[in-house]
Amino acid sequence: MSVKAEQFPFPFTEDRYAYSNNSSLQKPARSVTMTDRYLEEIQLKRELLQANHQRCFRSLPLSLESQWEAMRRIFNELAENEPEHFSFEKRGNEYRFQNLLLGEEERFKYRDLSSIERQPLDIAGRHVQEDLIIMGDRHDGLFLEAGQLCFPSNWSLTFVLGMDFKSIHTPVPGITHKDFIGKVERFISRIRQNEAWERKNWSMTISNKLDTPLETYANWGKLRLQVTDENVGELVHLRVEVQRLLRLPLTNDILFTIHTYLLSLNDLIRNDLWLKRLYTTIQFLSDDIAEYKGIALYKNELMQFLEKTLSEKGISL
Repeated sequence: MSVKAEQFPFPFTEDRYAYSNNSSLQKPARSVTMTDRYLEEIQLKRELLQANHQRCFRSLPLSLESQWEAMRRIFNELAENEPEHFSFEKRGNEYRFQNLLLGEEERFKYRDLSSIERQPLDIAGRHVQEDLIIMGDRHDGLFLEAGQLCFPSNWSLTFVLGMDFKSIHTPVPGITHKDFIGKVERFISRIRQNEAWERKNWSMTISNKLDTPLETYANWGKLRLQVTDENVGELVHLRVEVQRLLRLPLTNDILFTIHTYLLSLNDLIRNDLWLKRLYTTIQFLSDDIAEYKGIALYKNELMQFLEKTLSEKGISL
């Protein structure tokens, strides 16, 4: 499900890739946004939840307070920022959220599980394009305590549930160098209440498939072997996750949202600056990062395609 190029959050601001906490403070603080792919992606999320609920939604009991707070926050954001599509009102302890695009409503009594059929985060996630994660902020660190994850990039919610922040990120090459991951965790721990920060994470993927969980790697991982000089522009996509971190004021936990965007190389190369930045980024990428980003098996075809396009456009490096 590729997004239009004008809505694509191109991630590269430099010509070479380097680890960085490229976070920016969001004003106003927002955790979710809509694109023109809203209806298609909501439908896909719900299909995945119906078919694979145990894989796509997991939670620990201690996350419920944060789930309630996150749901109320998300519904309020939607109503405030997209009033033509959503409404959210409170009467006493009872709330009503209306999704006019889907012709649906959610009614609930705050903190009353008997008033809802699903857990709060699972309800909220069915109305937004983002994957939703609750990171519990405990005295000894951050822990993943709940999540609705339909569009992961080669990781498993089941595997990381309850895991601490540093352990979750251990597979990333070089992440522990100079205590980089420790610095990131300390940065998150200092986020203030109702404050939201945004960063972009990127990788490469084959086809416009959003749902690439670790559990189904055997189905989509082999597609990397199908890239050729002839189809690389069509098959290979730049995958960007716009990740937002928002401090929930009542529980003090972190709502982590992930909005995933895909853009094919054929669409990306229409922008000369993007083409040049992608080429130089891939050119200087280390082998372990290229492997982690899902590029190693077709890096030669990718580079030849980009070099040929640069030459045809007369772009010098």
